[in-house]
Amino acid sequence: MTRADAIARARHDITSGAFLTELDRRVSYKTESQNGSRSAELRAYLEQEMQPAFAALDFESRMVESPSGKAPFLIAEHRESSSAPTVLIYGHGDVVDGMEGEWRDNRDPWRTTISGARVYGRGTADNKGQHSINMAALRAVRDARGGKLGFNAKFIVEMGEEIGSPDLGKVCDANRDALKADLFMASDGPRLSADRPTLFLGCRGGIRIHLDVNLRDGGNHSGNWGGVLANPATILVNAIATLVDGNGRLQLDALKPPRLTNQIRSFLADVKVEPTADEPALAENWGEEGLSDAERLFAWNTLEVLAVSSGNIEKPANAIPGHANAVLQLRFVVGTRIDGMIEAIRAHLDAKGFPMVEVRAAQSFAASRTDFDSPWIKWAAASVQKTTGKAPAILPNFGGSLPNDVFSDILGLPTIWVPHSYPGCSQHAPNEHILLPLTEEALATMAGLFWDLGELPRPLG
Repeated sequence: MTRADAIARARHDITSGAFLTELDRRVSYKTESQNGSRSAELRAYLEQEMQPAFAALDFESRMVESPSGKAPFLIAEHRESSSAPTVLIYGHGDVVDGMEGEWRDNRDPWRTTISGARVYGRGTADNKGQHSINMAALRAVRDARGGKLGFNAKFIVEMGEEIGSPDLGKVCDANRDALKADLFMASDGPRLSADRPTLFLGCRGGIRIHLDVNLRDGGNHSGNWGGVLANPATILVNAIATLVDGNGRLQLDALKPPRLTNQIRSFLADVKVEPTADEPALAENWGEEGLSDAERLFAWNTLEVLAVSSGNIEKPANAIPGHANAVLQLRFVVGTRIDGMIEAIRAHLDAKGFPMVEVRAAQSFAASRTDFDSPWIKWAAASVQKTTGKAPAILPNFGGSLPNDVFSDILGLPTIWVPHSYPGCSQHAPNEHILLPLTEEALATMAGLFWDLGELPRPLG
């Protein structure tokens, strides 16, 4: 059997309907990790679905309990040779709320529904469909090689990614030896676009910043007190404007990343951010000056206002409110100095005349990425291009956030993400879906990568 045979077997999983049958069964598990009543479903997905699937691939697997009593993890391993490369793969079986009753044409989020080129269902894109593609590609390569992969493979599946992967780092740290590998390669998030294969090397970090102005209890009549009482909403919006201006540009140096290097700019030189017709159009004159859209999205920091509240917007009273609140989020790239960030914002607002604005951070996650000079990047890009005939977009990091730092920092692995979704997939919303043509290409791409991994006589680097 040849590389072409393995790829053909992977593509056949779509044309035969086998992959979609498998995916439908996995989507049917109501694995909402944000729903406290779903603990049985979260465990069942691993015990009843994943463990038999890995056994069929000749993997040995075991359950690992959460150190904080949350959903368990599954670690699976297939070992062939001490000299062959070892890849660690990741997936998460938990999903966000199903949002029943909100889907177009009253579709059931817990079953897959095919409409044209789309396959609808909760988890199809995030992340059951994506780790199912990788498992199907492993199967195709194993079958084409007569029961062998040609490399060693490990897999970790968690059930808490949608609640921030609270125990993933602890579990990986405690299982360092079991998860030891030469390369981390997994799939989550979207491609740059539906028709361009993409590799990203890490993710931006994030920190939520709460700004609160509490001046008094209750409201006061605006006719009786207007002009002599400070308005907390007015104070708050002006304080925010000293951090980020009306064109989305950062005003405080402490919020900015290091200057873009020529290496990062060279990787992003051919990356175009081009929304499709059903995706939002890019704003003109928005974001940091002097950068391309790709550089703003994948190599720069952004401060977004997620929510603002003061008074009652549905039934506004003729009163000056007593308090105002806002939640902001800084998305940041590797190299940004996060230690002391809140203190820097506090000092900045004091200097601008806003000592009454309270500042606190409530949630944060790390930025991380693989070194651009890793030989695994060139290897993966060459494999993807050989399979698809397209040069993949290579992004320094995903624009959003994933627990990449667990694998890059705690386990010390070069990390490469090969996403199988696209920006318009409606993940985290009603009508989540994958695209059939993209899925078929993704199956082929991963079969090619796994075949090529088995051709390496020893690990790279």
